[in-house]
Amino acid sequence: MIRPQNIFLVGPMGAGKSTIGRQLAQSLGYEFQDSDQEIQRRTGVDIATIFEFEGEEGFRNRERTVIEELAQQDNIVLATGGGAVMVAENRQQLAARGLVIYLHCSPEQQYSRTARDRSRPLLDTDDPQQRLKDLMAEREPVYRQVADMVVSTERRGTSSVVKEIRRRLEEEDL
Repeated sequence: MIRPQNIFLVGPMGAGKSTIGRQLAQSLGYEFQDSDQEIQRRTGVDIATIFEFEGEEGFRNRERTVIEELAQQDNIVLATGGGAVMVAENRQQLAARGLVIYLHCSPEQQYSRTARDRSRPLLDTDDPQQRLKDLMAEREPVYRQVADMVVSTERRGTSSVVKEIRRRLEEEDL
């Protein structure tokens, strides 16, 4: 198998980017990075607090800087935030520096995975299920456009998804 220099995971919240990314990195002998966790480490506050004080635009600016820096590393699996692909500079960085994998799941699956999670500011709304549907309608075309590979995480365990990614990397000599 020819391994890509880096693997970047994109997709909606609740698709499993962090969980799958951690296990995929371990199985490949790569370092795992998570852009949201790195932002929190650097600021000392959670994402919701950044949204509260700086708004989504402030968060996206921080995210763009972090992704640009992390994408310069070699042999990493990077889990990006759900909206990272909506910034053109992020898409360019990811496409130029590694293999982009879109982890897909339905808004219904997202909701079942995120319903109890209070750390997701975009779901702080009267109808989080509708918000997830709206975000998917807006973002899915962009996820697909930037992706080199699309993998469904719908009703699947982490190890099953990791095995599929590894198999496809081997088959496609990516």
